[in-house]
Amino acid sequence: MFKHLFLIAQINLCITFVTKKLNLKKDKKTIMKKLFILAAAALLNTAAFAQTTWNSDKAHSRLQFTITHLAVSDVDGEFKDFSATVVATKPDFSDAKFTMTATASSVNTANDQRDGHLKSGDFFDVANFPTLTFVSTGISKGSAANRYKLNGNLTLHGVTRAVSFELWYRGTITNPMSKADDAGFQVTGTIKRSDFGFGSKYGSPMLSDEVTVKANGEFAKAN
Repeated sequence: MFKHLFLIAQINLCITFVTKKLNLKKDKKTIMKKLFILAAAALLNTAAFAQTTWNSDKAHSRLQFTITHLAVSDVDGEFKDFSATVVATKPDFSDAKFTMTATASSVNTANDQRDGHLKSGDFFDVANFPTLTFVSTGISKGSAANRYKLNGNLTLHGVTRAVSFELWYRGTITNPMSKADDAGFQVTGTIKRSDFGFGSKYGSPMLSDEVTVKANGEFAKAN
């Protein structure tokens, strides 16, 4: 706000200086003023829609997955260590770019033996592939308000594949504790293990090929 007022004051000074310096007549002064006003409007629009960066709040964000075991029950898991960033220029995040990195060894399914197996070469192979990443490549509006289709590249188990997720922008508020802006997002979708050569020794019906992914996050505005 103060930056905008300062900019307007500078423009007014420029108008006064130029019109006096050039000794312009009334009609030319009017034209000059209009040109400066148009320039000011362009600058203000640029400032209003400047690029913003948002970082995930670890305390209020989760990255989860669900897989079906023996075709009769679901097993839930999550990654305890991950971070995500959103960069956008539009207030509705319709041009947002998402990046996410998760530490493979932080996988947790509430069972130590199973988690140890997941970290082995049979699945995540954390010794050789310590992280999994997602980088968005495009976003398009869905049929409902604040709903989008998020496309990107997911790298898992050393393999990168194009994937698509459903994105729900849940709104932006001023955090009463930090006084900073917080934005909420939910990402959902499914991926296939076979696309990434993940856990290939354990096919269906032992483990379903499809894995459901769900991420909920609060993102704090960084700038």
